[in-house]
Amino acid sequence: MAQYDALTAPSPFGATDDGEARDRQAPDADDPKNVCNDGELYPGDTGLLPEMARRALVQLLSGPSLEQRRHPRLWPALLQHREPIESRLADLFLELILDADRGIAFTRQADTGELETPILLRRSPLTFLDSVLLLYLRQVLVEADMRAQPALVDRDEMAEQMRLYEAADNTDRAGFDKRINNAIEKAKKNSLLSAVRGNPDRFEVSASLKLIFGTEEVEQLTRLYTALASAETDDPRPGNSA
Repeated sequence: MAQYDALTAPSPFGATDDGEARDRQAPDADDPKNVCNDGELYPGDTGLLPEMARRALVQLLSGPSLEQRRHPRLWPALLQHREPIESRLADLFLELILDADRGIAFTRQADTGELETPILLRRSPLTFLDSVLLLYLRQVLVEADMRAQPALVDRDEMAEQMRLYEAADNTDRAGFDKRINNAIEKAKKNSLLSAVRGNPDRFEVSASLKLIFGTEEVEQLTRLYTALASAETDDPRPGNSA
């Protein structure tokens, strides 16, 4: 499963406290410390990438993905500067996963074999219902792609799918509904679901989900969960990472 970065980067657009901004005087243009050299974006800048390529790199690190449709200014910069961006990710023991046909890119921990390396990306363990929801969302995404339409889903539709796995003898409906809501909120937090403007209960599924859940993994989980649904079982299963 894909992993999501734990770093929190400062806003690239430089938001500051209003009071502080009012009191700050403009930098002295005659002071050498305040003069940017060619290629520098700010005084003291030692970076080598142009601005949009740096913003693309930040988006990849903040995650979970960089998408051509959602990030139309960053996508061309990623393609143009792919090699140096991959090099900088490799410095962090990360690799770039890029699907140019679908217009999706994200990062994951590099396979370093027996070399022990620090883990930069946080792992988000999936509960049983998390996995059920993501499998359903991936199905919605695949069907929408076949129709060349946006992958849209309602909160009630997602809840209905997860209720298929509620044990027949469950007496805590409120608790199960809370688990359903938690699964939806986790998908939103990981940017796999984004609310449609004007309708907080309708969402668009991120195209990155097709890459996060591989075909083989989908088939294995589908067989397992179909068997569980048939047996009307809702026992927790070992979590995966998202």
